[in-house]
Amino acid sequence: MSRRSLLGITITTAVAAALLPAVPAQAAGHTLVVDVAAPFRPVTHVASGGLYALAENNRPADSTLLPIRMNTLTQPPPGVGQKPNGQPPGGDALLVAPQADRVGAAEVIRMPDIYPDFPYRWVSWDDWLSKVDRMVTARLASTSVSDVAAWEIWNEPDWTWDTAAAGDFNAGWTRTVQRIRTRDTITPVAGPGYSGWNANSMRAFLTNAKNTGTLPDMVVWHELNHSSAAVAADVAAYRSLESSLGISPRQIFINEYAWTDEVDVPGRVANYIAKFERAGVYAADRAFWFEYGTVNGLVVNNSQPTGTWWLYRWYGDMAGQMVRTTPPAQSGIDGFASYDSTRRRVDVVFGDEAGTNSVRLTGLGALGSSVRVTLESTPASGRSTAVTAPTTIANTTAAVSGGQLTVSVPNMSATSAYHLVVQPTSGVPDYQQRYEAENASVFRASRLAASNASNGGYVGRIDNSGDPRGDSYVDFVVNVPSARAYTMTIGYANGTGATSTQGLAYNGGAWSTVSYPPTAGWAQFGTVSTTVTLRAGYNVIRLAKGAPFFVGGTGYAELDYINLT
Repeated sequence: MSRRSLLGITITTAVAAALLPAVPAQAAGHTLVVDVAAPFRPVTHVASGGLYALAENNRPADSTLLPIRMNTLTQPPPGVGQKPNGQPPGGDALLVAPQADRVGAAEVIRMPDIYPDFPYRWVSWDDWLSKVDRMVTARLASTSVSDVAAWEIWNEPDWTWDTAAAGDFNAGWTRTVQRIRTRDTITPVAGPGYSGWNANSMRAFLTNAKNTGTLPDMVVWHELNHSSAAVAADVAAYRSLESSLGISPRQIFINEYAWTDEVDVPGRVANYIAKFERAGVYAADRAFWFEYGTVNGLVVNNSQPTGTWWLYRWYGDMAGQMVRTTPPAQSGIDGFASYDSTRRRVDVVFGDEAGTNSVRLTGLGALGSSVRVTLESTPASGRSTAVTAPTTIANTTAAVSGGQLTVSVPNMSATSAYHLVVQPTSGVPDYQQRYEAENASVFRASRLAASNASNGGYVGRIDNSGDPRGDSYVDFVVNVPSARAYTMTIGYANGTGATSTQGLAYNGGAWSTVSYPPTAGWAQFGTVSTTVTLRAGYNVIRLAKGAPFFVGGTGYAELDYINLT
């Protein structure tokens, strides 16, 4: 086999020499298969989140957070007492809420972190319930905070709950949820928060929660100790258990993932994220092991990216639909991929394997017979070494045959992550102009599917206003090349038969109103246009039925996309 055919792409001899080692040609060691024609969920950046990711005083800088399009944060409660690794208490969810809001991230409040010690030192039920009351009171008083997604009742009760002093955890869960509901009937609850998947414990927990009317809205457990290979089986086991108990599907939130020797290794992180995406997990957060306010090692010196940050930057750049990836096994090489049909762009992020390996892409017919292929890598730099940019491995053109393309990647490092981009050689816009609503940060609304929607998805049930715990809005994190006025075209549907309105604000600025004339029905889309004046780089555009400082929209409208020109 020639080196040219081994690569599976038409490239120059010079580039081939750069890609291939000076050894006889041989078959790739392992192959990750990407089926671009098999979308399975919208891009939502499921695993771009962290435990204690933020700290007070804007740590880390917004400039490090916007590009990775954060999904969720798990933060300590108001009045935090927790002293992680001897650090002063910090990361109070209500104090960091303005920054989370600026970058489009949702917060889950971890209630037991009101205690100073870990493992938590139980005092008494009177003490705990008074703490619960204080936390809920503080949250209710924070009427400008709308990004709280849930109360997390406890953390790792399988070993931190003091059964001897506090009694059975399942009974304690019920008692705590019932106490919250005397004051707050709106904010979802999350749990049980086990340190790992345990079918027997989860069955007992869910059975009690169902019987007492205290089912969690988000089901939480952790995937920590080199457990990425078990994620698919763990999620399948949970779904089977949930169904057998007659419980409607819950959101799955893995709010701690990756062990101490994994969390700063891009190759291992790519493996975890691939599993979470394929399994349909709602959200996942990087585990906390060392210091808070760095997104768990993604940022150093408050504003500089580490090697692992670049993996999340590539993840943040994904848009459109996640598409099916098939690894040769549950351990070793794996990756996650997206296809944005409006840009005809494929992104693949992969790693966790050494040597010569391949990525085989199928379903590329929409890209044409000639494509541009770029390949780059990022190293495991640790959490204290900045990496100013990824390393470019190849940037070339390739021929697509039968809708397929195979790219061989020699000399892979198992600790590094790799980013493959495939798009047409011409007709590609200079910047991303269309942003799908279903790819955005969605608060108290629903991502829905329709074949006539742009990229196959849209956001509906944007229904709520008047309470920051329940306000419905969509935050679009956009990236534009220059500071100027842009025409923003909004794809929408309005089946009310009358004009509806939503609020529009960007970068925390003043509110204006967008009017949506009626369309032919729900999920029957039309367009309206307005003008937004944006700064160069990242901006956050909010369309809201309800939000703090906005009086509230009228009627109802669904959102398909925004387009910036």
